[in-house]
Amino acid sequence: MMSELPFAATTPVSVSRVGLKARDAESLAAYYRQVVGLQELGRADGAITLGAANRPLLVLEPDAAAKPDDPRSAGLFHTAFLLPSRADLGRWINHAIANKISIEGASDHLVSEALYLTDPEGNGIEIYADRQPQDWKWNGDKIAMATERLNIPSVVADVPAGDAGWQGAPENSIVGHVHLRVGRPEEAEAWWNQEFGFDTVAKYGGQAVFLSSGGYHHHIGANAWQSSGAGRRDPARSGLAWVEMRSDNIASETTREDPWGTVIRTVPGKA
Repeated sequence: MMSELPFAATTPVSVSRVGLKARDAESLAAYYRQVVGLQELGRADGAITLGAANRPLLVLEPDAAAKPDDPRSAGLFHTAFLLPSRADLGRWINHAIANKISIEGASDHLVSEALYLTDPEGNGIEIYADRQPQDWKWNGDKIAMATERLNIPSVVADVPAGDAGWQGAPENSIVGHVHLRVGRPEEAEAWWNQEFGFDTVAKYGGQAVFLSSGGYHHHIGANAWQSSGAGRRDPARSGLAWVEMRSDNIASETTREDPWGTVIRTVPGKA
């Protein structure tokens, strides 16, 4: 069944891929295949690339000597895998129930419906589906988001009767957003505003900020819920290696670091 590319990928700048430094890349790859439904797309120099259809979304870079990630440091809060439709999210929920996959949260954010889990090396994951952009509520230039209880039976009811069920992450699944742990959200906000021209679309006090391109609800989240005051990230730890953005506005690939040493790559071209 064909689906459209999600709105998140059609904006001037969007998330392309995420790279993780893995202490056990083989077992982590198995987890993302079995739980998230990604397919292995290739291997090069030991790194394992996973994705949906032929779209690479996640790269696991092995480093058996890496220290475990520290949730109090700067780094990854979660990688958010955006499914093309609500029915796809319902299929994934049925898959999670059938396979007794451990879920840590399930939320209705008004703009989206989401479930949360953590991989074996402590990297956060969100699996979500967006509501239609025309149904999002804006207060001026700020988006209305909340964290309410997810109506799981309602989502599952979107799966058609007699459906074949979850067959892995469907074509046009993408990384819709990346949520980062930072030391100071206001510093992250200024950096993404300046470096990418992102709009600030929501704030939660001084603890979290949400930023986007082209009217999406957020391509980047940045919070200090566990990491307030964190300095530069220790490159010897596992976890986030880099985030790759895609931009209509550049002609060649660039690489820069945010204030915590997180590597942000940008590649040119359409989604």
